[in-house]
Amino acid sequence: MTRRVLVDDLIDAHDVAEILGLAHRNTVSKYQTRYPDMPRPVVNLGHGRPMLWLRPEMERWHTKTAAQGRTRLGRRPSQPRPESRPSPAGRRSSKD
Repeated sequence: MTRRVLVDDLIDAHDVAEILGLAHRNTVSKYQTRYPDMPRPVVNLGHGRPMLWLRPEMERWHTKTAAQGRTRLGRRPSQPRPESRPSPAGRRSSKD
């Protein structure tokens, strides 16, 4: 039977790294080698091409693995960056 997925649930290595609290997306491939129970990509078009994972699977694995204390995954995923940053104190905007 063919597996169906929601397109909105597909994430790339950058998003996987963010969920796991990793600094670089390249570390995701190292984690796949280190943790055989880590979810595998649902889309893998071959060497040098993007891979895609399912967000719900990755979030479940992260929660389970962090709770077991098996990895350094205890960090929280990074928060989205705000649209605009407030200007530093004492600095005037160009509108003043």
